[in-house]
Amino acid sequence: MATIEFLRQFRIGGYAIFDFVASFVVIYLLAPLLSKLFLKIKLQIPKKSWVFLTLPIGILTHLLVGSITPMTKNFIDLNGHYILKLVMLALIIFGIKDIRVVKK
Repeated sequence: MATIEFLRQFRIGGYAIFDFVASFVVIYLLAPLLSKLFLKIKLQIPKKSWVFLTLPIGILTHLLVGSITPMTKNFIDLNGHYILKLVMLALIIFGIKDIRVVKK
């Protein structure tokens, strides 16, 4: 069994814990760079907002590239998984509430 397969076998609710941890670590490390890039287009996005927006950005990215993961499939399912949809809505709200337009 390959290392990545071994790490992805541990799951919570059908979702691989490794995928969550890797996503949050990557966004946390990239947040200062991303914030500087968005500051050039006059948007101030704190690191905390990037962390909250990690999963919604991940779902959007998977939809755009056509890679349907279990979470993406569950999110676009119209007949269920309402808790997942509520969690994503809450993450979006918490993520965008501290984003500011910089006027310079």
